[in-house]
Amino acid sequence: MRLQEFDVLETVDNLSVRIRMLDDGIEAPAYAHPGDAGADLRSRIDFSLPPGQRALIPTGVSIALPEGYAAFVHPRSGLAARHGLTVVNAPGTVDAGYRGEIAVTLLNTDASQTLEFKRGDRIAQLVIQKVERAAFIAVEELPGSVRGGGGFGSTGGFAPA
Repeated sequence: MRLQEFDVLETVDNLSVRIRMLDDGIEAPAYAHPGDAGADLRSRIDFSLPPGQRALIPTGVSIALPEGYAAFVHPRSGLAARHGLTVVNAPGTVDAGYRGEIAVTLLNTDASQTLEFKRGDRIAQLVIQKVERAAFIAVEELPGSVRGGGGFGSTGGFAPA
């Protein structure tokens, strides 16, 4: 049997996440296209963001994630590429135990343009992932590795000489 590009090879079960909308006028997070990793988060308010400024923007969304999961707030790629809008602590982390409103700390990196947003505009994406909890074990020495202690820039073209 020859598979077409659009044939589904396996199905994916959706994770059930309880959501509480804190504002009836805002759309719930939703995926724009099948296969998207991020669900759109929308602004609960109208706001302006001058060049170089940041603001904490409410989304009107609160969620209850199952243990073993976290949600991560990512910038929207189009807003980042066209307008220099990013999430300051990208990705922002929403822990499984958090039940408050998800807010997004946005930063306008553009040098000259003030960005204007209306209530309901898509401002970020929410990606939900399974996460592991680590058991940290104190040791006297760590095992060696090829990279060793090389840090920032040590594997790229800008390592210190």
